[in-house]
Amino acid sequence: MVPRAAATMGEGPPMPYSYLHRLPGAQEAAGPKEAVYGQIASWTEQPISAAPLPWAPDIPVHYASVDGMRIRYLVAGSGPAVVLLHTLRTQLDMFQKVIPELATHFRVYALDYPGHGHADAPDADYAAEFFVASVAGFLDRLNIQEAVLAGESIGGSIALLLAARHNPRVRGVVAVNPYDYDRGRGLRRSSALANVVLGITAVPILGDMLTRRAPLPAVKRILEGGVARKNSFPPELLQELYETGKRPGHSRAFVQLVRHWPSWEQARAEYGNIVLPVLLLYGDHDWSRDAEREANHRAIPGSRMRVVKDAGHFLALDAPGAFVQAVVDLDARRVE
Repeated sequence: MVPRAAATMGEGPPMPYSYLHRLPGAQEAAGPKEAVYGQIASWTEQPISAAPLPWAPDIPVHYASVDGMRIRYLVAGSGPAVVLLHTLRTQLDMFQKVIPELATHFRVYALDYPGHGHADAPDADYAAEFFVASVAGFLDRLNIQEAVLAGESIGGSIALLLAARHNPRVRGVVAVNPYDYDRGRGLRRSSALANVVLGITAVPILGDMLTRRAPLPAVKRILEGGVARKNSFPPELLQELYETGKRPGHSRAFVQLVRHWPSWEQARAEYGNIVLPVLLLYGDHDWSRDAEREANHRAIPGSRMRVVKDAGHFLALDAPGAFVQAVVDLDARRVE
């Protein structure tokens, strides 16, 4: 077994090695000695500062190495830990409307996944397992303990899978519009344009070319299909998402994610293993359908479900107050 590395950040016991070693072929590719030393090195590297956020210049932003990948993250506030997990093709800035309020109650963490935002985009299979392993590695890297995971879309699905696998750093989940239905093709329901563009994205070569060259109006139209309330999507955020999507390796990462969409629905088979408190939060205009929401509710033992009026898939933008209240209630076990 790979030895544990000594903790270099935060309080508590030594940080365990990353879950990424569980991915098929991970240790074989590196070799046993390199796998050990590489993981130890990733724990001992200190975070470095990142550019400030235009919407919150006083919140510190950092980069940390997680399994050899540079991950951007922020930490704000004090109190019990809350980790925010964004959706596909976006980044931590999707939570800009909820982080300031949450930080008055909690110590809030948010990160960019690999291949998203300002994180590295390694050459990898961007299936559900890769994201679950990356987030587990992030929790280990920062030695985050007793956290409520509040995830939107694939972030909700990642949070549910970590709970189903009894990750010891997780104490509860708010799963917002989890993305685990219709073989992972929910985004194609957002608009006719999204259906056509994302259908082509799955086609080899053609999909790569289209993703790299997609113009801003097309990206804007597809992303705005995730909100129900007019002007919920800040124009500056849309521009930022367009620009970060053009970073090296990011179009390849998105194409790989699209081609692995079915892995998100397959992950639902594990939900029955969850024993932690779970609140399912849906916008009534989310891309999921009533039957798909109820299926999740039944699959997760003891879960509670709320539906927010006039809210879409990006609920943290559409209904930030409802998002914050859900996290506060889950933390206080007020989820009847």
